[in-house]
Amino acid sequence: MATPFDLGEPLSIELSPWALPGYAVRTVSRMLIGLSFALLFTFTVGTLAAKNKRAEKVIIPFIDIMQSAPILGFLTVAVLLFIPLFPGSLLGPECAAIFAIFTSQVWNMTLGFYQSLRLLPKEMREVASMFGLGPWQKFWRVEVPYATPSLLWNMMISMSAGWFFVVASEAITVSNQQIHLPGIGSYIHIAVLESNNTAILWAILAMFFVILLYDQLLFRPLVAWTSRFSAEIKDDDDYQEAWFLNWLQRTRFMKLQVHLLESLKDWFVNGIGQYRLELPFHSPRLKQVFALSLNLFWWVGILGGSLVGLAVLMSFLYEQFTVSEVLKVFALGGITGIKVIISVILSSIIWVPVGVWMSTRPKIAVMGQTIAQFLASFPANIVYPVVFGVIVAYDMNVDIWTIPLMMLGTQWYILFNVIAGMSCVPSELKLAVKNFGLRGPLLWKRFILPSIFPYYVTGAMACAGGCWNASIVAEVIELGNQTIRATGLGSYHQSFAVSGDFARIILSVAVMCLYVMVLNRLLWDRLYALAEDQYSFDEVR
Repeated sequence: MATPFDLGEPLSIELSPWALPGYAVRTVSRMLIGLSFALLFTFTVGTLAAKNKRAEKVIIPFIDIMQSAPILGFLTVAVLLFIPLFPGSLLGPECAAIFAIFTSQVWNMTLGFYQSLRLLPKEMREVASMFGLGPWQKFWRVEVPYATPSLLWNMMISMSAGWFFVVASEAITVSNQQIHLPGIGSYIHIAVLESNNTAILWAILAMFFVILLYDQLLFRPLVAWTSRFSAEIKDDDDYQEAWFLNWLQRTRFMKLQVHLLESLKDWFVNGIGQYRLELPFHSPRLKQVFALSLNLFWWVGILGGSLVGLAVLMSFLYEQFTVSEVLKVFALGGITGIKVIISVILSSIIWVPVGVWMSTRPKIAVMGQTIAQFLASFPANIVYPVVFGVIVAYDMNVDIWTIPLMMLGTQWYILFNVIAGMSCVPSELKLAVKNFGLRGPLLWKRFILPSIFPYYVTGAMACAGGCWNASIVAEVIELGNQTIRATGLGSYHQSFAVSGDFARIILSVAVMCLYVMVLNRLLWDRLYALAEDQYSFDEVR
């Protein structure tokens, strides 16, 4: 990664199939590094949002905006920040690519973890209190195990989201200069530009092999391992087997390491948990004054920062743009917003029934997990030449047919969250539904939809954010020297990202964030509140 490199220096990408194993290792390494940072962010920021009301009112809207903000916009800024940090080295573009992959992975993981902590059953809180667990011990012994199944499914979709944007993160365009980082993403980008169908086929086969490999060696064992964290009694058919985990548990090396790992876990959970941060004063009156003062400083800081940011943005818009251009960009944002809403509705109609059907059949779910990961990981860029040919051949409306392209990489948030929601349904409730003989529409109305609703809201919200992101890729279709542009904010952003017009890049991102904030306030916040108040298996807090 620390190869010598100067901006403007061409990096050759070989389209030979023999180069793909090395490219696959580079790409997966970037994705795993990004996933590691995403996990760290999830455990810290997601927990803070779930446990601190002041932080929650800032963190959740921030995450909603960030998951909708364009990754290409992140790349443009990240490259300009990281390249000066590592002059004369490829490490700068590498860090920018990892940062972009991180931003495609982290938000849905954090939202899912936050939601799981908010929905922690009352009896689990009481058990932690009865055993006298401190906050640190309660977090690792009660809260993290309860949230692990949902977090694992969100990790899967995060890896898939990373694959969806791997082409954009490895083939970076800044100020009309192209940087191709060695990896499958750059390989696909070059193959599509050259219309090399053989190379595209080799890339698809390599992706399938890599996804199958980390599914069998990483995610399948984790799914089987996390079944131990279920608070419910399961039938034998409900437990998933993983051949790699079974083999690993039988090896002499792992048996020798069990004692060491248990000692490290005990020190990490119980040793650190003995140290508790307490206020230097014990008077209830002083504690109340301290809390009120902290609350005042917090909101003054938030309000002041927001006003300053708004003033800077308005001054920037006034200097750079005319009123008519700003209104035009808002209109483009409205068009893309309509596409986003349609995409979420269509994805829900298709994948909610499929997710419920898969989750009620464990054996099918094992196979479906691998297939869904591959489909979710499939870069839309490979499909674009086919879509391009169909649109041109049949003179189709590009504004309508960009909606399926936006759905390609984002619909899976709904599928994986529905599966996670069904896996958390108490077994007693399933038995009760079975005894009452609920079927058909009544089963969906009284049992299935209320059970998955909190998880569906998280998935639909992540799907909407992903659609805003995907619009930048989907509204501009390129094949060779030909380009088809749809009407929308994504097309506007992409055109100026290539030319390096940062003023209009900032304008498009600001308008997109504003639309996201309005949608959050009018829709997602209310759905979250409804999910917590009426569709939780237990009282929240």
